[in-house]
Amino acid sequence: MRPVFFLSDFGLEDPYVGVVKAVLWEKAPGVPVLDLAHALPPQDLRRAAYALFEALPYLPEQAVILAVVDPGVGTSRRAIAALGRRLYVGPDNGLFTLAWLLDPPTRAYEIARISPPSPKGVLPLPGWAPGGHTFHGRDLFAPAAAHLALGLAPEELGPEVPAQDLTRLPLTLTPGPEGEILTFDRFGNAITTLLEAPLDSLVEVAGKRIPIRKTFGQVEVGEAVAYLGSGGLLEIALNRGNAKEALGLREGMPVVILPPPSGPPHPTDPPP
Repeated sequence: MRPVFFLSDFGLEDPYVGVVKAVLWEKAPGVPVLDLAHALPPQDLRRAAYALFEALPYLPEQAVILAVVDPGVGTSRRAIAALGRRLYVGPDNGLFTLAWLLDPPTRAYEIARISPPSPKGVLPLPGWAPGGHTFHGRDLFAPAAAHLALGLAPEELGPEVPAQDLTRLPLTLTPGPEGEILTFDRFGNAITTLLEAPLDSLVEVAGKRIPIRKTFGQVEVGEAVAYLGSGGLLEIALNRGNAKEALGLREGMPVVILPPPSGPPHPTDPPP
């Protein structure tokens, strides 16, 4: 049995996450289900794509990754299961763009032969018809993820889709020197598309020049700093503050790495 790693923008105030897990448990009793994130900004594909990218290197091969951030739910967008070293289940809307840079799919199938779960053990109410067309996490993706977690054939889910035809977001990760702000984390740190953070160089963004250091504590409290983040991308932060708000940053804003300024190297730590 394969573990399922579950990411969504469902939040924790509503029962959506629990209902998806209940369907997984019904379809694949005992399947390990581990949460990656559920408090992502609603319908934010860039943020969700980065969350998957950051987590992917630490998820085991052959795991099932169930990801549901789905602004187009109920429309003609495809529901897909894609197979690389891991198995991906979710909407075909670019959600997996960055994860697939690390683990490209070689095969994919449209989820078209899944029967949605039906209510059990409840009294019917006159005129009540539970279901609808806006909860594919419960009705399509959870049953498909359970199917794969049990090791069953992906071909049974539906017709094959050429892997090169799967939807990707227009995002590029680059060593530099030019990139853009990809997204923000909950602390207001800006995560860029740049793969390198050369120490003692500068980053230019929003008309400001910001030093690149190893970590936040190498600048004074309240000062801006750039550094190589935990996901391996250059990030911009405010030491003990919110860089997004304080610097007026936004997604898509250009970011440029500049050569280091002339003068002696910056000390490892700020003066006491």
